[in-house]
Amino acid sequence: MSRVALFPGSFDPITLGHVDIIQRALPLFDEVRIAVGTNSTKKYLFSLEQRVNWI
Repeated sequence: MSRVALFPGSFDPITLGHVDIIQRALPLFDEVRIAVGTNSTKKYLFSLEQRVNWI
C-alpha cells in the first residue's frame, strides 16, 4: 500500500511556505498530490489556470 499525501489550498499565489511543505513531504510519502481549490465567494488575484501552472 502506497502512502499518499494530499495538500489542498488556493495557492493564490503559491508561496515559499507552500513549497517548503511540499519539499518536506516528498521524502515522507510515495506520492504528494496538490489540490488547487476554488471558492466562489473568494476573489482571487490569479486565475485557476495560472495557479495550476505555477505548481
